[in-house]
Amino acid sequence: MAGSFELKKTKNDQFHFVLKAHNGEVILQSETYKAKPSAMNGIASVQKNCITEERFEKKEGKTGKFSFTLKAANHQVIGSSESYNSAASRDAGIKSVMKNGTTTTIKDLSAPK
Repeated sequence: MAGSFELKKTKNDQFHFVLKAHNGEVILQSETYKAKPSAMNGIASVQKNCITEERFEKKEGKTGKFSFTLKAANHQVIGSSESYNSAASRDAGIKSVMKNGTTTTIKDLSAPK
């Protein structure tokens, strides 16, 4: 089973998305976008850039936690990870984004109910 994107609307009427692994765990989250088409472009950018390992920037925080960002070819951040307790866990998170990020499954949860 592949991962999926979830597109959501924020309380202030902006949009953001998360990428979930096949087990439902969030592995990447976006910034907020003012318009839905911009958020959809962000998803397309993840799908395109997640297959290139050099697009991931590995980070280590001052507290000893690890994280990563996924960047587009223009070096703009597309999405960020959660904090991990080890570099190995962070690297496994990157591999999960590389595996699941090409999914075409997009769950649009931004529509009014």
